[in-house]
Amino acid sequence: MSRPEIRFQTSVVERFLRYVTFDTEADLNSPTSPSTAKQWDLLRHLADELRSVGCTEVELLDHGYVFATIPATTSKEGVPTIGFVAHVDTSPEMSGAGVKPIVHANYQGQDLHLPDDATAILKPSEHPYLLEQLGCAVITASGTTLLGADNKAGVAEIVGAAEYLIAHPEIPHGRIRIAFTPDEEIGRGADHFDVAHFGATAAYTMDGSRRGELEVESFSADAMTVTFQGFNCHPGWAKGKMINAVKVAADFIHRLPKQTDAPENTEDFEGYVHPNSMEASVDRTSVHFLIRDFDTANLARREAFLADLAQATAADHPGTTVTTVVTETYRNMREVLDHTPDIVENAREAIRRAGFVPSGQAIRGGTDGSRLSFMGLPTPNIFAGEQAIHSRLEWVSDYDMHKAVEVIVELARVWEERA
Repeated sequence: MSRPEIRFQTSVVERFLRYVTFDTEADLNSPTSPSTAKQWDLLRHLADELRSVGCTEVELLDHGYVFATIPATTSKEGVPTIGFVAHVDTSPEMSGAGVKPIVHANYQGQDLHLPDDATAILKPSEHPYLLEQLGCAVITASGTTLLGADNKAGVAEIVGAAEYLIAHPEIPHGRIRIAFTPDEEIGRGADHFDVAHFGATAAYTMDGSRRGELEVESFSADAMTVTFQGFNCHPGWAKGKMINAVKVAADFIHRLPKQTDAPENTEDFEGYVHPNSMEASVDRTSVHFLIRDFDTANLARREAFLADLAQATAADHPGTTVTTVVTETYRNMREVLDHTPDIVENAREAIRRAGFVPSGQAIRGGTDGSRLSFMGLPTPNIFAGEQAIHSRLEWVSDYDMHKAVEVIVELARVWEERA
C-alpha cells in the first residue's frame, strides 16, 4: 500500500529529524528557566530557521522563549491575530541524549525492531494506530532513548507551515504569531510567557496525538510534596534513637490505594495521585506527587486524603514529623474554552478541510495551552502525531506531520474568511 496523498509539500520531516538530535531534556530540580542550558541550543537554532524562512519579529527572549511573526497577506480589515505554540523540551522520565532517529519507509504493518535494544519492539498488536500508517514512513528512535516527537513534531509542523505560508502569499490570512517554549514537561512552560507581548486573540498548541484530534479539555493538576522528618545517627549505636525517614516514606507509599486512584489503574475521566520521585535519606525523605482530576474541586479532596494518610503514617512511627506542600500546576482548559466556541469551531473546520472528521477527547495530561487559557490566551490543542510519548518506543508518521501542517494552513485561512 502506498502513502496517502500529501497536499502541501514542506520540509517538515527533514526539520523534525534535525530537531530531535538536540538534547533538550528538562530538569525538575533546576531553578533556572530554561531548566537546562542545552534547551538554548535548539531555541537559538529555531530562531535562525524562522528568520531563514521569512518570519519577521523573531525574538529569542529571556527565560527561553522564541516569538516570531508570519506577516498578514489579507487586505481585509479586522482579521484577528492567532498563534501557534509548541515546546522544545523533552520529558526527564526518559533520556533524550544521543537520539538516533530511524525512518521506517513504506510501513506495511510489521513489528519494528529497534536496533540498539533487542527488547525494544514496536508492535501493531500493542500500538494499533500503526495499522493506520500503511504506506507511510514511521519514525522512531533506536531503542534506548525517547524520540522527542513530544513536542518536536509540533515544532517542526509550525516551522513547516510558516515556510509554506510565506512561500505562498496568495493564501489570504491575518497576522500569525509563533511561540516556542521551554520546560512544558515539568509544568513551567508558561511561567514567563508574556501574553500581552505575544499579542494574539487565540492560540493553538500543536501537541496532540492522532490525526483529526482536537482537545479542548485537560486535567486540572497540582504538585504535592510530602516530607517525613526522622532522625539520623551512627547505625552502630542507633537502637532506640534512629528514626529512618526512608522506611517511614516506604510505609506511607505502601498504604496508597492499590486498585484505584493511580495512573496504572485509571482511564477516561478518572483522576489519580501519583508518586513520581523521591529525595531520600534516613534523616529526611520527600515524596513528590502529581495530583490530577478533571474536576478542579476534587484536587483538594485528593490532597487532603494524602495529608491525612501521611499524618497517620507518621503517628505509627513515634518521633516522626511530616509536612505537606501543594503547588498549583495547571487547570482544565475547558473552563475557559467553553466561553470561546468560535476558537474551537474554527479549528474543527480546519480539520474537516484537511479531510478528517474532527474528534476530541479529554487530555489525560496538560499542555502549555492549559496554563495559557487561564492567562488570557484561549488555547486548544491540535494533533501533532505524537505516539507512545515519554518512552523508548515513541514514534510519529510523516503523513501525520504533513497533515498537521495542512491543518495549520487551513486554520489560518478559516480565521481570515470568518473575520
